[in-house]
Amino acid sequence: MRLIIGLETHLQLRSKSKLFCSCPTDKYLEAPPNSLVCPVCSGQPGSKPRGINEEALRNALRIAVALNCKIRAGEPVYFQRKNYFYPDLPSGYQRTSTPVGVGGELAGVRIRDVHIEEDPGRYDLRSGRVDYNRSGIPLIEVVTEPDIKSPEQARQYLEELQGVLNYLNAAREEPGSERVDANLSYEGHSRIEVKNINSFKGVFTALTYEAARQKTLVEKGIEFVQETRHFDEAQGTTLGLRKKETVSDYRYFPDPDVPPLVISGKMVEEMRKGIPELPAAKRKRLVKQYGLAEQDAFAISLEPEFVDAFEHVAKEVEARKAAFFMLGVLRKQLNYRGLRLKNSEILPRHVVELVKMVSAGEVTDKVAEQMLVVFLDKGIPADIRRHAQEAGLLGVKAGKELEDAVEKAVKENEKAVKDYLGGNEKALHFLAGRIMALTKGRAAPEEVHRLLKKKLGK
Repeated sequence: MRLIIGLETHLQLRSKSKLFCSCPTDKYLEAPPNSLVCPVCSGQPGSKPRGINEEALRNALRIAVALNCKIRAGEPVYFQRKNYFYPDLPSGYQRTSTPVGVGGELAGVRIRDVHIEEDPGRYDLRSGRVDYNRSGIPLIEVVTEPDIKSPEQARQYLEELQGVLNYLNAAREEPGSERVDANLSYEGHSRIEVKNINSFKGVFTALTYEAARQKTLVEKGIEFVQETRHFDEAQGTTLGLRKKETVSDYRYFPDPDVPPLVISGKMVEEMRKGIPELPAAKRKRLVKQYGLAEQDAFAISLEPEFVDAFEHVAKEVEARKAAFFMLGVLRKQLNYRGLRLKNSEILPRHVVELVKMVSAGEVTDKVAEQMLVVFLDKGIPADIRRHAQEAGLLGVKAGKELEDAVEKAVKENEKAVKDYLGGNEKALHFLAGRIMALTKGRAAPEEVHRLLKKKLGK
C-alpha cells in the first residue's frame, strides 16, 4: 500500500502589527485576553479593514522566493472570504489571498502555492473562552503537492523548511506560531485531514499514528469516509471532528472591502537579491570546504548563528574536531535547556578555547562538557583556563593515579565485576562510570576501558 501525504503549513509572519489593522502583535500570548484588539480584528459590525500590512507582505514574498516559487508579479492578487462558523472567527469568515507564489520546491517536495491569510483567534474547547488577541495576525500558508511518502520524509521536509525560516528571519518564533494540517491516505482509499498540529515536532507523531490507524482499517476491510480529525498532542492520537469540508463548503468570494493587490516586478527582484545563502547551498559548501560528512553538514546548517559560529571556530581549530564538539557536547547542552546558540551567552571564542584545551590533552571531553554546563547555568568566567585550573579540572588522569582509581572501583563494586565476568558488557560501562566519577571526569575513556579489561583479565 502506498501512503500519500500533503502538508499545509501555517506560519505567523514577523510583523509589528496585524494584517489589516494597527493592533500590536508583540507578546500577544502574555497579554490579558482580548486586550490587543480593535473593531477590525474583533469583527465588529461596520468595521472596515485598512490597507494590507507591507512588512507582512514583504516577509511573505521573501519566503515564497526562498521556496523557489514563481511570483505572480503584475497580476492581481485577490483577498477572499473563506466562510465558516467557529467561535475563534469573529466575523464568520477568514480573509485569505489567492496565491502570491506557485510551483516551488523544497527538499524534493513540490510546493503547490503560497498565500497570505489572517490568523483566527484562540478558542479553548474546555472552558469555552475565546481570546481574539491572535485574530488578524498575518499568516503565510505553504501548501505542498501530495509528494510525501512517509512520516520521516515529512519530518525531513519540515526540518528543511525550519532551516529556511531561521535564515530569513521572516516568521515568528513563539510557541504556536507554526501549525500544520496534514492530508494523508493510502492509495485508493479516503483522504483524512489532521488539523492543528501545533509544532513541527508533533507532525511526525501525528502522521505515524494516523498512518497506522488507516492501515489497520484497510487491512481489516473496514470502510471509512473522508473526514477531519484533531491531533491530541498529549495522547499522541487523532480524534474524529467532523466530515471533511470541500472547497465549495467555504463559499469563497472576493472580499469587497479589500482591493486587489498587485506585486511589482521591482519588489520581487528586491526580495530575490536579499535572500541569503540558504541551508541547502550552505551544506554543499560545508562538505566541500571543510570535508564534513553530509549528516554533520545538515545538522550544522539549520541555524544561521550555529553555522556562523562553526565557521569562526573552524578558522582556529581543525574543522572536524569543531564539528564533533559543537554537534555533540554543545548541541546536547543547548537542547537540554531549550536554547538556541543565539539565545545563550556562548560565543565562538569560548568554543575555540574549549576545543583547543581538549585537542591539547589538557582536559577530556567530559570535563569540557562540565565546564560548558557551568557556563550556561552560572555564567562564563573572564578567564576560562584559570577557571579550569582553580577548579582542579586541568590535566588528564593517567599512570599510577588512574591505575589506583581502577583498583578502587573494582574493589568497591564486586557485583559489577562478577556480572561483567559472567558476560554482561553493561557492567563494564558501570565500572568505567565509577572510575570517571573518582577522577572527576579527567580520565580518558579509552584508557579507562583498556585498564579495566587488563585488570579483569579480558
